[in-house]
Amino acid sequence: MGDQLIIGGKQINSRLFIGTGKFPNNRLIPEVIKKSGAQVVTVALRRIDFDSEDENMLNYIPKDCILMPNTSGARNAEEAVRIARLARAAGCGNWIKIEVVSDNKYLLPDNFETIKATEILVKEGFVVLPYMSPDLMAAKRLRDVGAAAVMPLGAPIGTNKGLRTRDLVKILVDEIDLPIVVDAGLGKPSEAAEAMEIGAAAVLVNTAIATAGDPVMMGEAFGQAVEAGRKAFVSGAGAVKEYAEASSPLTGFLK
Repeated sequence: MGDQLIIGGKQINSRLFIGTGKFPNNRLIPEVIKKSGAQVVTVALRRIDFDSEDENMLNYIPKDCILMPNTSGARNAEEAVRIARLARAAGCGNWIKIEVVSDNKYLLPDNFETIKATEILVKEGFVVLPYMSPDLMAAKRLRDVGAAAVMPLGAPIGTNKGLRTRDLVKILVDEIDLPIVVDAGLGKPSEAAEAMEIGAAAVLVNTAIATAGDPVMMGEAFGQAVEAGRKAFVSGAGAVKEYAEASSPLTGFLK
């Protein structure tokens, strides 16, 4: 079967998920998706205006992508559930990225409210991918209530600081039998590759691509980095050693 990523019963061909906010021009989004190879695309429901061709984000997302609306703006589980239901009623499908953020300074997710929302929506047939702070116990509870994957932050959202939570993400990779999708904070393709090298199933990137000088080229770079990082993980990296060790024998060839 090879190295396949399956979430919600669907095979995902690209391990780079992308967001659609902050682009200087929404018309760049289809080209970014094409060059990056991304298949899963997330969009905030509040950015979908069905009455305007230019403002309706859905017009810029290719039909062959998996649309994953998110509950951006929700401050508690009740609000997240309501947004998810509205998204499905509007024809956006049953995939949903749960974001519950009541902290306006650091924009850190509320794991407790996220678990509550996930449990409710899973029972209603949603494929739920919750954005969360990388805490092992919270991840286990999300798994137990039926999350299709868990999405720990790499750094505070929009900061481009990189994989600051590396050790915590690695714990989730080792201990949670669900796809781990690193979401938020990754600023460079090398950081996406690092997340993949430690076993993340995928990464979600928005700000680093959307705010780049050339978003299309940056999207392509992230796509390549994610693929390289996954190959490195699957191939098995060589052991790290304390002391130098020559690649070729140092004795026996001079007489």
